[in-house]
This record gives sequence, C-alpha cells and structure tokens, in this order.
Amino acid sequence: MASFDSRRPTPEQLVAELTLLLDLEPRGGDRFIGRRQPDAAGRVFGGQAIAQALGAARRTVPESRMANSLHAYFLRAGTDQHPIEFRVKRDLDGNSFSNRRVVASQQGQPILTLLVSFQEAQDGPSHQWAEMPDVPPPEELVSDAQIRREVAEQLPEGLAKQFMIRSRPIDFRSVEPRDWLDPQKRAPVAHVWFRTVAPLPDGRPVHNAVLAYASDFQLLSTALQPHGLSFPRGDVKAASLDHALWFHGEFRADDWLLYVIESPWSGAARGFGRGRIFTRDGRLVASVAQEGMVRLA
Repeated sequence: MASFDSRRPTPEQLVAELTLLLDLEPRGGDRFIGRRQPDAAGRVFGGQAIAQALGAARRTVPESRMANSLHAYFLRAGTDQHPIEFRVKRDLDGNSFSNRRVVASQQGQPILTLLVSFQEAQDGPSHQWAEMPDVPPPEELVSDAQIRREVAEQLPEGLAKQFMIRSRPIDFRSVEPRDWLDPQKRAPVAHVWFRTVAPLPDGRPVHNAVLAYASDFQLLSTALQPHGLSFPRGDVKAASLDHALWFHGEFRADDWLLYVIESPWSGAARGFGRGRIFTRDGRLVASVAQEGMVRLA
C-alpha cells in the first residue's frame, strides 16, 4: 500500500495548480470566471479571491501598467463548491494610471469588492526608511508544514485536521513557530519567510498575484498572540473584513521573501494587522494592512 507521503502532489504540481487557480477564464465584456481550489471543502480562502480579482483587473489594462495598490472588502463568505464570477469596471485610464473596480460574486451574491490601481513605469524620488529585521535565514528554520503535520496527529478527524495536513504551494517558515494547540501569550509580532515550493513562470503579474495570495496568511493569527488563543483548537471565529496591499518594487515570489507582521490593536470583536515584505537582500517590496472579525467561540 502506498504511504501517505507518496500520495502528496509534487512541488511542481502544487505550483502548477496555484498558477492555474489564479488564471481566469474570460467570458467577454470584462467578465471572468475564477476556477475552484482543487479538492477544497469549505470557505474560499480570502487570498485566493483577492489574487483572482487582481488577475481579472489586470486583463483589462495595457501590459505596460503594473499594479501599485489594491484595496479589498470581504462582503460574504465564499464557498469552494462554486466558481467565482468577476466583473470589472474601467473607472479610469489616465496618462500614467489606470483604476479598476471588481465585484466578485457567487450565485448572484457579491462576496468581495476590490479597487486596484495600475501605473506606467516612471522615475521619481526614492528612499527606504524601513530596515529589514535581523532574523535567522530560512535554511535554519523548520517548515511550518512539518510543524502542522506533527500537530495534526493530535487532532480528531475533521476540517481542522484537513487544514493542518493539506499540502500547500507556498513554503512558510516561521522565525517564532506557533504552538497551535497550546499557545502561550506573547507579543503580537511575527517574522515569516515564504516562497513557492517550485519555480514560477516569468512575468511580473504572476508574481504579484502569488504575493497577493500569500499576503492573507498570518495576519489575523498574529492578532491572537497576546491572548493565547488558537484557531485549530476552536477558540475563536474569525473572518477577514478588508485587505490592502501596496506594491513597491519588483521581486520573485519563488525566491525567499520575509513577511514582518505586527498587530498594534485588537478590540470590539476585530483585530488589525499590518505587514512589510522584504526581499532577501533587504529591499522593501510590499506593504500590507488588514482588519478582521475576531470573536470568542
């Protein structure tokens, strides 16, 4: 009988599935259909909806214009049982910038709205005030996937266990690993290296889309750290409310990137997180902010 490990998809298969997931089917008239997550069961991951909406908007602007920012609001929980329809509105095409408005819907109900700005490449004053933290390199860290699999052995069968053992196209390596089952209270700060588990195609749009997908991980979890709460243990009910992302420079999402996350505030059944994403040589290439609903179960 084949072992569990032998049945896992290869890294190349996982990344091919991710790039296909973030590719869209055009249906004419600035309307697109987003594919479903393979073998998924449950809610649509917020990063998937954001990345697919970004891809839909990208299809409607000149190739010379790249995304510089996006702002998304999550309206309803999406389901993996149905594809997502994306309708794009062309709000502006100026000399330097284009703005697009995207509505993502399932079964006639909007689940996400997204505003995204695209810019022609231009020169201007440049500085970087943020410094990359001095943290151990990813080669010295254990993959979060390995930690999740060890924790999953202690969980009963169910969605939580499926979530923990599922193979993912992105390798996350936490500088401060989470104790998923018995978290201790600690400062709301996290440092996480990440990259795809296999090479991506060339082209800046696909790397932007993968970073948008990955940027939705970790933020709300960091907001739980001062309280010693755990998602897999069922302590809280949580859902993203809004998500903002700014692209500052070029990068490859199949090279190691450091996600520096902090949660400066939580309260009123909401948690707020913000992040900075650095390349390995210390360039700040993206900034992130998100607020989510966080309620005690």
